[in-house]
Amino acid sequence: MASTEELIEEYKKKRAKILQMAAPEAIEKRHKGGQWTARERIDYLFDPGTFTELGLFVKHRTVHFGMDKREVPAEGVVTGYGKVNGRPVVAFAEDYMAMAGTFGEYHGLKEIRAINFAKDMGWPLIGMNDSGGARLQEGMDTLEAYGWIFRAQIQASGIIPQIALLLGPCLGGQAYHPIMQDFLIQTRKTGFMGIAGPAFVKTQLGEEISLEELSGWKAHAVKSGQTHIVAEDDKDAIDKAKELLSLFPTNNKEMPPRIKTKDDPERTCPELDTIIPDKPTQPYDMYKVIHAIVDDGYFFETLKDYARSTITGFARFNGRPVGIWANQPLWAAGIIDIDASDKGARFVRFCDLFNIPVVTLQDCPGYMIGSEQDWKGILRHGAKLLFAWADASVPLISIIMRKSYAGAHYGMLDKGIGADLVFAWPTARVTIVGAETAASVIFAREIRESEKPEETRTKRIQEYDDIYENPYKGAERGYIDDVIMPSDTRKVINRSLDILEEKNKDNKAFLARPWRKYSNINL
Repeated sequence: MASTEELIEEYKKKRAKILQMAAPEAIEKRHKGGQWTARERIDYLFDPGTFTELGLFVKHRTVHFGMDKREVPAEGVVTGYGKVNGRPVVAFAEDYMAMAGTFGEYHGLKEIRAINFAKDMGWPLIGMNDSGGARLQEGMDTLEAYGWIFRAQIQASGIIPQIALLLGPCLGGQAYHPIMQDFLIQTRKTGFMGIAGPAFVKTQLGEEISLEELSGWKAHAVKSGQTHIVAEDDKDAIDKAKELLSLFPTNNKEMPPRIKTKDDPERTCPELDTIIPDKPTQPYDMYKVIHAIVDDGYFFETLKDYARSTITGFARFNGRPVGIWANQPLWAAGIIDIDASDKGARFVRFCDLFNIPVVTLQDCPGYMIGSEQDWKGILRHGAKLLFAWADASVPLISIIMRKSYAGAHYGMLDKGIGADLVFAWPTARVTIVGAETAASVIFAREIRESEKPEETRTKRIQEYDDIYENPYKGAERGYIDDVIMPSDTRKVINRSLDILEEKNKDNKAFLARPWRKYSNINL
């Protein structure tokens, strides 16, 4: 029988062998390629000395195709928990240097354990993806493990914030893994994601395409809308994940962390009184409005390069994290199309799940029309925003700055769909359609039969404009709570958040509704 000293020595050797990871020259090569090792990523994510690893000695059970002789350190994934900026977090980091970080049965079980542990503890989860894909040697065991991990992620969704970091390849079934987390951060040069790689695409479809074009950051941050944030490298990606976490509660039962700020909540923004152009069709930059009204000009944007007619992101008002959903007049007049609908609806639902109030900044001519959008389902996609607003129980505040027409009036949040408070600037134009469109329908016959059609048309347009294209009709009916000076917008939002602070206390607003599993959103 081995002595205690011998057993401890054996333990040290086993542990050292697993922690060694790879040869120094292989690690150096990785560094030159702009990537860290899995353990270096873990070390940088967590506060020094706080990380506790789980599953270091886990080992696969496959014996076929030489796997009985194959050692895969820690099964190609580092899992555990610790503190990030003083708050508890669970994380896993796939290790490309251990059998290319391939996803096998026990690799998957380690990640599932991390997800379930995070859910049970009520701690956020960060997944660092860097894998060669499915471990084909394990056949059905690998296939089934994917189903287990997808189920675990989905069951944790809405309970804890989940952030995915795409730091290397992530192709095939593996790609569903990060896509189902709440936010996805992709590195510009080394992160790749796709349902199949270029070789498989060529074999099956005959299409010649590079990995970068098919699966790189432009494919997902610009075209598919699946990458929320683009990072320059591993360090930048982890820094951005930490920054996101600082805006979120630990779980769905807690409120977002409030910080101290020296930015006066009653501060006025005089520059906003002149930001709206006199001509209704002339654009301006919504980012200037956002940076003016939020604490210290701070704004963390998500999906910046996707559906650019709209803006989503997080800011703080008097130290409180708040979600912002806004139109961007500089891009397609701030229209809401299919992509913008999806972008906004998912953002609003995330904020609602994690007790983050939402402020909207409206200047929208409507939902996008035309055969292309109609045939692709603008009504179905546009309805997602309506579901998101009507289901939400967090504080909802709407600021109507200029155009608020037709369906966009609801898609950008109005009183009828669920806003707690609605404010309008004197420049607001709130009505079903613009005066020109309305006049062409209501007075079509009169204009057509008039001796001076153009003069009659101009007169009727002006008449409709005077009566309806203003904020006062809505205010008369109580649909708009007040018409405010643009310079007072920050002050009004902060006061609104103060009085709505207890809205979601003990989840009363949600519990008062009739029982149901969930709404049948138009997916």
